[in-house]
Amino acid sequence: MSILNKNQVTKDAIQYHIALKPGDVGEYVLLPGDPARADIVAKFLDDAKFVANHREHRTFTGFYKGIKISVTSTGMGCPSAAIAAEELINIGAKVLIRIGSTAAIQDGISIGDLIITQAAMKNEGTSKFYVPEQFPAVADLDFTYKLKTVANEMTKASDTNVFYGISSTDDAFYGESPEWIQKLIDLKVTNIEMEASAIFTIAHMRGIKAACICGVSGNLKTGEVIYQEKNVKLAEAWEKEIQVVLETIYQFEKDKQ
Repeated sequence: MSILNKNQVTKDAIQYHIALKPGDVGEYVLLPGDPARADIVAKFLDDAKFVANHREHRTFTGFYKGIKISVTSTGMGCPSAAIAAEELINIGAKVLIRIGSTAAIQDGISIGDLIITQAAMKNEGTSKFYVPEQFPAVADLDFTYKLKTVANEMTKASDTNVFYGISSTDDAFYGESPEWIQKLIDLKVTNIEMEASAIFTIAHMRGIKAACICGVSGNLKTGEVIYQEKNVKLAEAWEKEIQVVLETIYQFEKDKQ
């Protein structure tokens, strides 16, 4: 009797968690955490079609300047993000781009700014199922460089600043004590979020590309946070990062021609 290989059983079939099949998504897939943000991405796509809504995974597929692009929400945290990443790769995804929110932890970064992750500390348990603890979680160099270039171009006439650095991917939102945050600050970590390291790790192991850009929801070092009211600048950053990612995809494809 052979032990079940989940990847072999599910490849090129309807996926158990995201309820998608081959052909449902493009090679480029944006990955917000919040299912509601999938709808925001859809409004920037031409001919966007709702494809599936299963568990925390909500998917639309459409086109941007002729390129087929999808968005699938991952839910919060690495376990559900990892499942979404694996199943999207099973049905043809080649580039996964995490979009969403992040908390800055260095001076000079404000709500509404954008942060591009070049690599992530694996302060979570999911990626350790794939690689040793010492193994780095790194974004794709080529796509991330293009993402940074496009982000700078698209924000140069605005009050939005773009930052680029090492993120910490943490498991426990409320477990981040002041002592823990200070440790990350001392390590010159730029920001904290909850999914990038697992997505980077899986992309590396499965031979595809991954990147991450997030809007700043608050700054835990300076105390600039908004929890009890609508965060208007963050909502604007979500839309800005979506536009940046879509234009990056277009330029990245154009450069390959």
